[in-house]
Formats: sequence, structure tokens, C-alpha cells
Amino acid sequence: MNYLSTRGEPTRRRFCEILLEGLAPDGGLYLPEHYPQVDDATLTRWRTAYQTQGYAALAFEVLSLYIDDIPAADLKQICDKTYTEAVFGTRKIVPLKKVEDGLYLEALSNGPTLAFKDMAMQLLGNLFEYELARRGEELNILGATSGDTGSAAEYAMRGKKGVRVFMTSPFGRMSPFQQAQMFSLMDENIHNIAVDGVFDDCQDMVKAVSNDLDFKRQYKIGTVNSINWARLMAQVVYYFAGYFQATTTNAEKVSFTVPSGNFGNICAGHVARMMGLPVDKLVAATNENDVLDEFFRTGVYRVRGSADTHETSSPSMDISKASNFERFIFDLIGRDGPRTQALFGAGLAKEGRFDLSGDPAFAEAATRYGFESGKSVHADRLTTIKDAFERFGLIIDTHTADGVKVAREHQQGGVPMIVLETALPIKFAATIVEALGRQPDRPPQFEGIEDLPKRVIRMVADAGAIKAYITQSCT
Repeated sequence: MNYLSTRGEPTRRRFCEILLEGLAPDGGLYLPEHYPQVDDATLTRWRTAYQTQGYAALAFEVLSLYIDDIPAADLKQICDKTYTEAVFGTRKIVPLKKVEDGLYLEALSNGPTLAFKDMAMQLLGNLFEYELARRGEELNILGATSGDTGSAAEYAMRGKKGVRVFMTSPFGRMSPFQQAQMFSLMDENIHNIAVDGVFDDCQDMVKAVSNDLDFKRQYKIGTVNSINWARLMAQVVYYFAGYFQATTTNAEKVSFTVPSGNFGNICAGHVARMMGLPVDKLVAATNENDVLDEFFRTGVYRVRGSADTHETSSPSMDISKASNFERFIFDLIGRDGPRTQALFGAGLAKEGRFDLSGDPAFAEAATRYGFESGKSVHADRLTTIKDAFERFGLIIDTHTADGVKVAREHQQGGVPMIVLETALPIKFAATIVEALGRQPDRPPQFEGIEDLPKRVIRMVADAGAIKAYITQSCT
């Protein structure tokens, strides 16, 4: 399997090359040259593997289609090491819970940091360690987080040989629990940087450093954000796992609703659907920062600046520049690299928007690719959390509540709707208390985490500042 850039750079690369690289040299994102096709017989075999051997076996089957430069025995060992009941608390890893007729929650938050990001990040940590050992190299991971990516990355990479993590986050914009998860880590290879700005400013810093090819090569900069194909690829697996739990035959279809800010989680669903998973709809659920909902309704992609990015009670989606959206648009416009470059490169930087409403391809977002969208705001969140608790005895987090609210607006009779749960509610306790008048349950290992000493530096939103910090830390 070879990989190409969404912006047309001609060089094709193997998986282990892009694993450590992040962005392509032309600023594009990597995608496989083609999506492997999964036929009915393969789906049946995978269904059996998941039911009898578990999630790690399914992960090995899916990942083997994308990774052919790691020996199969080694890849299987990595999957077996990653997806264990000891790490994720359940043999199914991502158990499906029925909420009401036709509506399900897929539990993705059983990992070490209580968020869906663990599903890919635990694998990424083991892949990094394997490949760096094989090469005898080191890697400096530079990332941006709106809350959950950072802690998932740091817990996956702490203590890993040959890896340093430099994680930027928006100062004061994460929940106290999210901050404590990250900032209380004292491992020498973990560096937390609180940036004066919003998540998009952090993401811009990461991209600016990644686009400085000389600096990137000198300091061996890699990424763990979902701009890294390996992370998105790992997320494809749980769409198949959810489907197999919700259905008994391959003739059935399901839909997924995904709380979405950076478009990585739902982009993995797009990949699964392109592979042949019988998915009817992929519904993007946004919060008040509704850039993605606006596009799927109007065809206009309009990014917002820091001042216009709302601070909300589902803060992991407080994003107005959806990095992974470029991957979908690349597919939508016929994998036209130069046009993708024009839309997301200088054009978006200059205009802050692009308009595909008049392009015949825009209609295919729904008809050919199954995308729909909806929006949820704070009042919706409170209502949905209260309803889930009073009617079903479930406490759901704020982002999952956004997903449930939007999912109900897009349900169709006879087609199971699976909402991807994104985090456990303890991470956003203040809003749970506002909705229910009680604290959510707290796993024992996180008792008193907010009171632990913190290790974090504060920085202006400037690529030069982060480069200087990396340089200093690596000497």
C-alpha cells in the first residue's frame, strides 16, 4: 500500500514513512492511494474473528490492509499488546449499549484517559516505539489538543524509549479534570505548553512547525493529531466493531452519529464506508462552533478566528478549522490534488472560506458519501443529559449528549443509529452537576487528581516560540 498527499505532491510513500512524518512535505495530509474493498465473505470472516477472538484480532485484519511494511507477526503482536481487557476494562473493548429502540451508544471511553482518543493513541504509542527501535532513531512529537488528544497521547507515550512529547493546549479552555490529567504528569519526556489562544491557534503552530521542512528534519518532528494517518486508520476498526454488534447479517445497514470538531473521528467512518462497510448515514454533530454543520447544509466552509470561536460546555469540539476535513474534500472533488491545494492552501488563508455550493460534487456529500449534520447548544446538552439519566439511568458526557441530540433528528426506521461515545462524564463534571444536581462517578485511580502538582509552561501563540522551546529541550 502506497500513500499520497491530498495536495498533489508526486512522491508515494509506505506506511512506516508516513507514520513518523505527519504532514506531507507540501502541507497536505496522507491518504492511501486507494481504499481496500471489503466483500461479503471478508465481512463474515471479520465478524467471526471479532466475536470469537476479540477486538485485537479485528484490528489486525483491518490494519493489515493498510500496513505491508511491518511483518504480519509483528503487527499482530502490536495489536495484541494494545487492545487488552487489562487496558480497556472489557473484552469487547468497545461494547455497544442500547439506549432505546433503534438508538445505541458505542462505548469508546474505557481506556486509560477515559476518552475515545485512547483507541488510536495506545496503538500509535506501540507503533512508534516499534519503528523507532527498528531504525535506532528518536522522535519529537508535537501536538495540539482541545482536551482529550493531549492526555491520550501523553499516557500512551510516557516512558516510551526514543520519544518526547510537546503538547500544546489552549490556556484555560480545558476542563479542570482534563488539565489535571495532562499537567500532573511528571515524566521527563512529556512537555505541556499552555498557549494564549484557542485550539485553532495551537493547531496552526503545529502545522507551521511541520511545514518548516528543515526544522522538521533536524529535530525529527512527528505528530499524533489526527492529521497523522496512522491514528485515523486505527479508528476505522471500531466502526466495524460497532456494526458487528448492532447487526446479525451483512445485509443490514447502520448509521453513525459522531460528535465532531476536527473531523478526524467521523473521517474514519468515511474511510470504513468507502471500504464497503454497510453504512447508511454518517451524521456530524457539532456544538456552537458549527463550521462543519454549516458546510453540510450550505456548501460553504467558513473558518472562524480565535475571537469568534465560542467557549462551550463541550470544549473538545471548540474548533473552527477542521484539519481532517481536507481528506474528505479531496475525495469529494475527485482526488484532485492541485484543486485541494488551492482550496486549503493560499485560498483558505487569504479568504478564510471556500464555497462548493454550486459544484455538482457538493450534492454527493449526502447522496454518495452519506454525510448529514446537525447542531447542539448548551441548553440541548442539559436537556439530553437530564433525559438520558431520568429515562435510562445513563449519565453521558457533554459531547456524547450533542451526538444523541443530533442522532435523534436523523434516525430512520429500521436502521440502527449508533452514537459514538466520546468521553466519560467525569471529564466535564461542572455541566453534569448543572444538569443533574449531582457529581458523575469518578474512577478510583483519578481521585484527587486536580490537587496534584502541575508541570506546564505558558507560551504565546507563536511558531517561533515553540521551535525555540523544542530546540532548548533537545540540547
